[in-house]
Amino acid sequence: MRHWTEGFDDDADESLVRPYTITGGRTAPERDDLALITLVTTVSDTLPEPGRGGPRRLQPEHREIFALCRRPLAVAEVAAALNLPVSVTKILIGDLIETGQLRSRPPMTFAHASGLPDMDILKAVRDGLREL
Repeated sequence: MRHWTEGFDDDADESLVRPYTITGGRTAPERDDLALITLVTTVSDTLPEPGRGGPRRLQPEHREIFALCRRPLAVAEVAAALNLPVSVTKILIGDLIETGQLRSRPPMTFAHASGLPDMDILKAVRDGLREL
């Protein structure tokens, strides 16, 4: 007689458990200002040691994000480099922003204060594309 678990891959649930574990059980980012194209970068060159002004419980992924963001990267680029879902990456980036290790910059927009696109920029883009 076969046991009901025969034929199941033992590693099948690992891809679901690991993100849940590295985020401390959080399933949604607390910050709503992190878009896919939001740029993140480090505040300093080194991550403080735990107990010396640094965060206590950093996951290896936090450290990898810190290393990646020594140059500005978009949230989507960080997620791709870590091979993690964007929602998990946003949670981890939010942790580092909250502790002052990273800073974020909203994506540049090409709009006036009125919220409408700047027609001069759009025309310049159009003309540039026509020249190609």
